Amino acid sequence: MITLSRALRLKGITSSVCHFYENRYNFESDVCLHLQNIPKHLREKEIKKYLDKAIHEYDIFHFHFGGTFFSDKRDLERLKRAGKKMVVHHHGSDVRMLSVAKERNPYVRVKPEWTEGKIKKSLSKLSAYVDHAIVQDEELKTYVKDYYNHTHVIPHIVDHNELQPNYPPVKSTPLVLHAPTKRDLKGTEFVLSAVEKLKKEGISFDFRLIEGMDHQETMNLLSKADIVIDQLRIGASGYLSTEAMALGKPVICYIREDLVDAYPKDFPIVNAHPNTIKSVLKKLIQNPAQWKELGVKGRAYIKHHHIAAEVIDDYIDIYKQL
Repeated sequence: MITLSRALRLKGITSSVCHFYENRYNFESDVCLHLQNIPKHLREKEIKKYLDKAIHEYDIFHFHFGGTFFSDKRDLERLKRAGKKMVVHHHGSDVRMLSVAKERNPYVRVKPEWTEGKIKKSLSKLSAYVDHAIVQDEELKTYVKDYYNHTHVIPHIVDHNELQPNYPPVKSTPLVLHAPTKRDLKGTEFVLSAVEKLKKEGISFDFRLIEGMDHQETMNLLSKADIVIDQLRIGASGYLSTEAMALGKPVICYIREDLVDAYPKDFPIVNAHPNTIKSVLKKLIQNPAQWKELGVKGRAYIKHHHIAAEVIDDYIDIYKQL
């Protein structure tokens, strides 16, 4: 959302990002309410104060991750009455329903706190006031298309200028990196098992598991990697894959079989799931000539499909439809 807001400002559109809490990744928003420093019983008062201010300053409210100003979403009625335009941007766990996902993906896991009841209640409340929803791929569209009048698939924006490529050189001992936000959701146990088995077979490589670091630290380490493993359970490409490709890295990630053709033809992800990660990783490690080739393709893919110049007008077009 921060990169999107910056891209809108470059188009001459006044845009601000508001976070309620500080975050461990050190993402820098334009406004932060720092609610973690306020007693719980006073937090809603602080949110209402900012909402009162925002209603006078902004015309469009672009909500992310299924959240609005208040947990019960009572602010939507007020925003509607005030004539404000709204759009909801779903990103993953806020809509991914296990029963639906399992119909085509035996490996999938979801965050336990996002129960299907909670997701359906959230979608019902949002879609009662919001006509347009945005998702980043066809996998997420599956869960929301029956709720909103209009569901748009737009790739997320990445600032490729901040992520300069560092293509992997040919070497005898590559660095393989895996950076999960949630181990169970990303299939980290299968990555660790594959690494252990390949080490026992005598395959030469270094491995680094990145956890608990802020975003800049993660990007710095990602830039040093030769091979990046994203997720093996979800079945779709995410932000880490995008950032790694922008940095010129070959990326291993699970893309659901029925969704492969939904991606552009130049999509260079190396596909692997829990049952194939060992063989796929071994083959890639043993073919160092492919590393830079895939890295160059990944960087080109990002510049064709994920930079502001390619997608920002799609967002603006949606705002005009609200």
